Amino acid sequence: MSNNSKQRLRPRERDAIIQSLRAGVTPRTGLQHIQVGRVREVEALLKDIERISDGGSSIRFIIGEFGSGKSFFLQLIRTIALEKGLVTIHADLSPDRRLHATGGQARNLYAELVRNLSTRTKPEGNALTSVVERFITEARKQADATSKSVTEIIEEQLSHLSELVGGYDFAKVIGAYWEGYEQDNEQLKSDAVRWLRGEITTKTDARNSLGVRTIVDDASVYDHFKLLSLFVRQAGYNGLLINLDEMVNLYKLSSQKARVSNYEQILRILNDCLQGSAEHIGFLLGGTPDFLLDPRKGLYSYEALHSRLAENSFARSAGVIDYSSPTLHLANLAPEELLILLRNLRHVYASGDENKHLLPDEALTAFLAHCSNRIGDAYFRTPRNTIKAFVDLLAVLDQNADLRWNQLIEKVHLEEEHNTDMPGIDLDSDDELATFQL
Repeated sequence: MSNNSKQRLRPRERDAIIQSLRAGVTPRTGLQHIQVGRVREVEALLKDIERISDGGSSIRFIIGEFGSGKSFFLQLIRTIALEKGLVTIHADLSPDRRLHATGGQARNLYAELVRNLSTRTKPEGNALTSVVERFITEARKQADATSKSVTEIIEEQLSHLSELVGGYDFAKVIGAYWEGYEQDNEQLKSDAVRWLRGEITTKTDARNSLGVRTIVDDASVYDHFKLLSLFVRQAGYNGLLINLDEMVNLYKLSSQKARVSNYEQILRILNDCLQGSAEHIGFLLGGTPDFLLDPRKGLYSYEALHSRLAENSFARSAGVIDYSSPTLHLANLAPEELLILLRNLRHVYASGDENKHLLPDEALTAFLAHCSNRIGDAYFRTPRNTIKAFVDLLAVLDQNADLRWNQLIEKVHLEEEHNTDMPGIDLDSDDELATFQL
């Protein structure tokens, strides 16, 4: 068992882990207590985090089957990035949140991402105001050490943003926040934060409240990512990590035009990151193999992306994995790793107290044997249902002291994980037969 899993857990952390796993979703906290395997993948992403901190950029497509642990892996890397001094933003794509749109869906994605902005001291999100105030605090310190005003320091610190799209207004909004801070004007501070979050939706409102002529709209989302990455650097952080899950929602778009527009935006981001045009920024994009490989609707349907994301032929012929590739296919957990995971879960359920373990070691191997007999290799290839069933078993034993584990294990019902996402019909569809009805 890992040292991490032997640490005593805080009750709140323990409950958050158990409740999340029983619901079949990734915990937002305490991942270090249950993480197993995928060492090489984590090492590869650690190098990316170092590159971002050093002023570079990175992009990774985290590819795995439905239920294989993509979201867990993305959340783990986000936690590591926070510990390494990065700011993170994260969101799931959905029908009304995507990278490119004309009806507000891209701005919706930006607003959701910035709402989830996190730092090491505020890992749960809603940390934008804290980042802005940290920048203001640093500016005040510099003003105290010189004969300049805070406003002059802010203008100097953010002058390089004017070279980027939207940079002048971004800097002006930060200046407006300081003005509100100085004048004790909560409304002005609130308007500045709302603009930064993408919550001001008309240019008229932006001009009246802040004196700027632009807003975060569908066309400028990626430009604002780059502005945000440079701003958090000025505020004393090491960079920005953007974590986008459920990229399969782009694959599911029925409109070919909408898909291509989103894939073009991905290509723009990919080119910037690979060519070194972006600074202090990283992207993690989580999706299923279909999202990447499908030659009709996936990323491979767009030739420019296909050529950049194609598998390393030398690695394939040698039977090895290229961990420096932009596409990172998550390796399956080995049965031995899943056994370690169950031990960790048992330990977490007991709040880190070995004397309160509800199951002996032989029960864990019996449980895995039952899973193998019921659904075959799927129990470790897509382990979400296996984990959920195991935590449910612990809950029953915890509440019924008269029951014995060997009476229950054979009654555990498991089903192989299937992708329950059904392709939806997009209103702006132009694919043939997409809206055909009898």
